[in-house]
Amino acid sequence: MKKIGIHTAKPFLILILGLTGFVLLGQFLRFRIDLTEEKRFSLHPATKELLETIDRPLHVDILLTGENLPGGMRRLQKSIEETVRTFNAYSAEKITVSYFDPLTVVDSLQEDFIYTLADYGINPTNLFVNQNSGQNAQLIFPGVLVSDDEFETGALVLKGERGMSPDQILNTSIENLEFELSNAIRKLVNPEKGAIAMIIGHGELSEDEGFGVVEALDGNYEVFKVPMDQAKTVQDLSSFSTIFILGPKQSYTERELYLLDQYVLQGGNLVVAAEGVDVDMTQAGGEGTFSFPLENELDRLLFRYGIRINKDLIQDLNFSYIPVMGGNFGNQEQIVPLPWPFYFNAGRVNPHPITKALDQVNFRFASSLDTVLAEGVIKTPLIFGSEYERILPAPARVAFSEIEQEPNVEEFGLKNLPLAYLLEGEFTSLFKNRFIPDGFSKADFKESGSGKVVVFGDGSVFQSQLNLEGKQPLILGEDPFAQTTYANKQLLQNLVQYLSDPEGIIAARNRTLQIRPLDKVKIAAQKSYWQGVNVVLPVLILSILGGVIVYFRKIRYSKKTG
Repeated sequence: MKKIGIHTAKPFLILILGLTGFVLLGQFLRFRIDLTEEKRFSLHPATKELLETIDRPLHVDILLTGENLPGGMRRLQKSIEETVRTFNAYSAEKITVSYFDPLTVVDSLQEDFIYTLADYGINPTNLFVNQNSGQNAQLIFPGVLVSDDEFETGALVLKGERGMSPDQILNTSIENLEFELSNAIRKLVNPEKGAIAMIIGHGELSEDEGFGVVEALDGNYEVFKVPMDQAKTVQDLSSFSTIFILGPKQSYTERELYLLDQYVLQGGNLVVAAEGVDVDMTQAGGEGTFSFPLENELDRLLFRYGIRINKDLIQDLNFSYIPVMGGNFGNQEQIVPLPWPFYFNAGRVNPHPITKALDQVNFRFASSLDTVLAEGVIKTPLIFGSEYERILPAPARVAFSEIEQEPNVEEFGLKNLPLAYLLEGEFTSLFKNRFIPDGFSKADFKESGSGKVVVFGDGSVFQSQLNLEGKQPLILGEDPFAQTTYANKQLLQNLVQYLSDPEGIIAARNRTLQIRPLDKVKIAAQKSYWQGVNVVLPVLILSILGGVIVYFRKIRYSKKTG
């Protein structure tokens, strides 16, 4: 009997020793094996690099809480927690996680706290939940707060394009969790302070109109207004990671074009947002005015790089609103927002890190874009218009009186016109085989070089609007008439981050998780079969195996006793 007892305990002893060995080994070696097809629990190398630089403990508060959340929201909630725990596995310091409901903040502080969340882009969302008493509205905050001992920041995690189904929005949100969380951590522990230039001196955005750019990039980049006439050499521009030219109205000189050209060829990033026509909106009342071709000489530079801003205007039936004087009420002027097809929203985007899962972007007086031959340059369209568009070549009539007539849908026969392009690759200089401007050395001239150029056919895409009362500039994308906020600010932030480091954490936005919905027809037809397979079959197999083991053990020990 004693010999049989030792024989029986031996496997358990080996198991206990093996588990103890693995636990001790885990104290010295940290490793994870991702067996999922899409590498769901793997991180981008740039994210791992960021996590390795964390020098203090962090805490993540998940704000997406509440009773009776639908299955999709619970899935997103669980994915956030799993992502945080995955981050903790790679982090140099501990990252803890907990749930926090903003609605539990005491009433005297709740309003201020909600405004703080709005500053992080986390706005409350009404969610309709099915309960026994019917359908009830529940306020949720689909975001996270990341904090250390001194500071905190936040991020919105519910992302999606207009027109997506709820399942697609949730799947896209889960795809972007790594980027949103890592970007929030970067802002907290390693804020960038790159230099951004906004060119002035050619009728570009005024101080109020450019407020949105400064506000959107504040804390991450320093924005400088740079008069081109003060730049003497290319080195004067090379300290800026990105140069913005927003809404120019006047011409650039040969010297200025040469500086911009050489800046790009030396690895610089240039963003040009400009219309091909000029419209005086003060003359749009009554019989209206006309759009006239706008010449600023930038066309020559962009044409060499492979893009052309046409001398026309786009009208789109996915229109926005424009304020129009609607008469007086007593002694007060009445301003009425009316649909205006020259102002429109674009919600179809390229699944590129800059634009993936981006909501609608607002455009005002946009011109169409065409690509032209430019060897070595890759042209990627980023944003597209709706299914109902048309192009009005200059000169085109622009009048408020057109608002009074319902548009004829049959006249809007174009669709999905590209509104922005990303140009990457090897650019050829505008001044190749030409005389360079006076004052520059031929020895320093580059005939070609690698850089990045982004072109928008709208000079106001990054322009702030003014509020209705104090005429103060609003954050980028906020529309006081439609009472909504478009994704212009997020577009700008993604754009600058991509141009600064295309292989950085912005590349995590390329993650794709496949939706695998269940076939509801098969579920109904084969319900009993699969219940049997999953419930009865495992029990049956275990019973058979148990019977076989008992049978052979009985034979084995009966021989020994015999």
